[in-house]
Amino acid sequence: MNVIVANERAEELNNLDIEIIKSLNGEYQINTLIDTFKYFYYNKLIIDITSIKDYMNFSNLQLLSTNIDPNKIILLLPDSKECSNKNFLERLISIGIYNFTNNINGVKYLVSHTNTLDDVNYVYNMEDDTLEDEEVSTGTIHTNNSNNKIIGVKNITDHAGATTFIYMMKKELEKRFGDTVYAVEINRHDFEYFNVKNTISTNKINLMSTISKINDATVIFVDLNDMVDYSMCDEVLYLIEPSSIMLNKLMRTNKNIFSELDGKKIILNKSMLSSKDISELEYETKTHVFYNVPSLNDRKKSDEIVNVLTKLGFFDDESNDGKLFGLFKI
Repeated sequence: MNVIVANERAEELNNLDIEIIKSLNGEYQINTLIDTFKYFYYNKLIIDITSIKDYMNFSNLQLLSTNIDPNKIILLLPDSKECSNKNFLERLISIGIYNFTNNINGVKYLVSHTNTLDDVNYVYNMEDDTLEDEEVSTGTIHTNNSNNKIIGVKNITDHAGATTFIYMMKKELEKRFGDTVYAVEINRHDFEYFNVKNTISTNKINLMSTISKINDATVIFVDLNDMVDYSMCDEVLYLIEPSSIMLNKLMRTNKNIFSELDGKKIILNKSMLSSKDISELEYETKTHVFYNVPSLNDRKKSDEIVNVLTKLGFFDDESNDGKLFGLFKI
């Protein structure tokens, strides 16, 4: 359950689709807020910063972060230069407040995704005095090219091969779309080892603005790594390495994982399973496998990767020389 303290952004916050245990409206002395919530149990304390009297006096914000766990504080900032400039945000970071945004979508994101220092380090690299909307927020992206397609790839079992899988898909699509195919990874720098262009490394809080700045993209692949919010993607592929040890480890980690994946595009990667094995897996887990991909040589063209891209709608069935659907047909 969460707490809201609202003032100028009250209407937006009151329509926020999250669980609320308590809400206040108005402008308050910082000591009043501290006394009210210091021993109050909640998940996140969402504060419209304009509800703090004299909020531009950083001693007030310092008192807030000293007396209340800053990891539980989400500051909703006004869309103004005084609160979105580099100096102001750096001072927030210096007192341990990492969860800040200037829009409601950003608040919803931060309720379930607590930022760390790494997530807000981009502030120190800002070139302009004023931060762009997309960089402060973590809400819905608005890409400059509305015709692009964003495909996320997520490892469900450890080391299921998302990075290499994206690299191989990118390489095949470049034959059709040229330099308009991009790959973005979050909190990693693995793509650089493939020595290919149009690959970008970013962090999760800066993902939205990174994607929105790719103006000429036809397809953007996103290696989701530890992301749990995939709302920026048009499609998400969920990679599972179906060896016994990986499946058993997965089930011990989350026994409900296949229920959560019901109806989603599951790809068995680095798979040695036969068609019979796959049928048994689907029956036992009550899920449907989108595609079964064996271990591949990333140095060579792969019919299996082409088949996956065909199923995703990038190629016509006739373009696959009769080899549609690879190891098994769906």
